[in-house]
Amino acid sequence: MKKALMGVSLTAMMLAGAANAEDVLRIASEGAYPPFNNVTADGELVGFDIDIAKALCEEMKRECEIVAQDWDGIIPGLVNNKYDAIVASMSITEERLEAIDFTDPYYSNYLSILGAEGSELTMDDLGDVAVGAQRSTVGSQWAEDKYGSRADVRLYDTNPAAVSDLEAGRIQAVVMDFLPAAEFQSTATGLGFLETKIDINDKIGIGTRKGDEDLTAALNAALAAIRENGTYEAISNEYFGIDIY
Repeated sequence: MKKALMGVSLTAMMLAGAANAEDVLRIASEGAYPPFNNVTADGELVGFDIDIAKALCEEMKRECEIVAQDWDGIIPGLVNNKYDAIVASMSITEERLEAIDFTDPYYSNYLSILGAEGSELTMDDLGDVAVGAQRSTVGSQWAEDKYGSRADVRLYDTNPAAVSDLEAGRIQAVVMDFLPAAEFQSTATGLGFLETKIDINDKIGIGTRKGDEDLTAALNAALAAIRENGTYEAISNEYFGIDIY
């Protein structure tokens, strides 16, 4: 009887542990894309994406476990079950849809081009100079499609690395998303916009594994809920002063 009761207790503990594990939603973000996601000096993930992820978890009544993952490995990590979703300002593209699924968009994006403050370069001139962009992004794809055949397009692991080379004069322009570009332009010295907003019909979604329809549907429902109850707008206003949806 004692052994039987011990077996029942152990089974109950294992089931409880499994249930608790299912309550945890594992989310990856990049941590190198301010103001959307960034890692503080003490290792904390912060930013718009992070606050949206936490709001979605709260709406779904799920515990959030958010981890930083380098951009180049973020989709393979999802596919290989390291985490359940990607909240990292990822553009919904046909190429990515071959590997993963996406939720409904949670904001729209434009591209911008940063250069030296006072630069007289135009978009047409960029084919003759060195242009930087973060690799594996819509910005790098746009730059390579537009200038790749005649320009020196240099790809970087992160936007801050590209901006660092721009500030040092090693490249003459950086193509990146509009809101991060505005953040760099307002906080760095000597940077200006060569082009402010380039509309490429870029929609940003949350990445989920192929076949995980239940999670995708749950995230869509939670996103609709935080749009409806004002939580999304409050987070957006905190970071940008506007609703970027």
